[in-house]
Amino acid sequence: MAGRVAVSPVPRRSNRPNGAVIATHPMAHLTRTVASLVLVWLVATADHALPAHSPAVTLRRIPDRGLQPEVAVTADGTIHLVYFLGEPRRGDLFYVRSHDGGETFSRPVRVNTTPGSAIATGTIRGAQIAVGSGGRVHVAWNQADGAGMLYARANDAGTAFEQQRSLLRRTGGVDGGGGLAADQAGNVYVAWHASVKGAAPGEAARQVWVARSPDEGRTFAVERPAWDEPTGACACCGMGLATDRRGNVYALYRGAREMVHRDVYLLASADGGGSYRGTLLSPWETSSCPMSSMAFAQGPSGVIAAWETAADVRFAPLTTDGTSASPVTRPPGEARNRKHPRLAVNGAGQLLLVWTEGTAWARAGSLAWRVFGLDGLALPESGGRADLPVWSFGAAAAQADGAFTVFY
Repeated sequence: MAGRVAVSPVPRRSNRPNGAVIATHPMAHLTRTVASLVLVWLVATADHALPAHSPAVTLRRIPDRGLQPEVAVTADGTIHLVYFLGEPRRGDLFYVRSHDGGETFSRPVRVNTTPGSAIATGTIRGAQIAVGSGGRVHVAWNQADGAGMLYARANDAGTAFEQQRSLLRRTGGVDGGGGLAADQAGNVYVAWHASVKGAAPGEAARQVWVARSPDEGRTFAVERPAWDEPTGACACCGMGLATDRRGNVYALYRGAREMVHRDVYLLASADGGGSYRGTLLSPWETSSCPMSSMAFAQGPSGVIAAWETAADVRFAPLTTDGTSASPVTRPPGEARNRKHPRLAVNGAGQLLLVWTEGTAWARAGSLAWRVFGLDGLALPESGGRADLPVWSFGAAAAQADGAFTVFY
């Protein structure tokens, strides 16, 4: 015999203004209560983002165990990589590309047409790479003997590089590394810090110079000083250069006022390199040259800059007008001589920061990296390698699926 289930009688109190009675099941009250609680929870958590998913990070060694990787990633996901091979004081640069996130690469193509004209010694005088209109690859680097700022571009077929050339015409005494940027309108910019030929030696007389090409690197105008402010330039430090999707140009460099004010400055141009505004970005008083380098990355919301100050690395998004960078973020944990920051940003706005630790002149160190969320907060994904070669650093690339690759 089937058992019976007792059910409480349905209330029969009047629940309408006209005295009518609408029967309601007790479970209906429970359903409404649960729905109300869910609604309250949704409202309470609306202003608190859920924890961000930490993207995958893959580490890959440079082809042929090369040094000093620099990368550019195009809209189709292709990774363009340039690296150094050979004797550190006089070696060569090679270019490869990958369509599978760095798992495989094309056959290496030598960039410098004069053998032995590139240098790895000092870490900050190596190649810079940019991809401009039509997918043309551009590379700039310091001449091994310090006599020139060299530039070469890929030929029309993309199978080899045209004859290298120095862009120095008014300036001399190039020491620290330069910068390179290209946009989709055919403009190419090469920057370096130096003094006018014949000027008295010294860091105080140095300033940032920019040579611009309006025709994809076919020709360059004579270099011009970017900014007239007498900040000097830290002779042994590198610099960074970038363009954004609107055609603005940005530069980072380290000044050298009174030999101790080695502050980082941000330059911004809204007229295609015609004029630049300068901003003190990060002050630092030190009497020695830190031999530091700097970097930019384009994210979905704009350009992000990275630099070194006081033996630590940090990054910050540029403001819309490019006159400042804020908020400034540094990796969590103790700084152990962090140098050479490189960064990449994926389509979700997550950022991968890569840097070196413990390196010094002719001394190897380690590589470290950390992922940050769109809000700038550090995500759990982090790591490093202890086998970073002498005179080298890491490079970062973002994939279409949001994953990152670190090259070293």
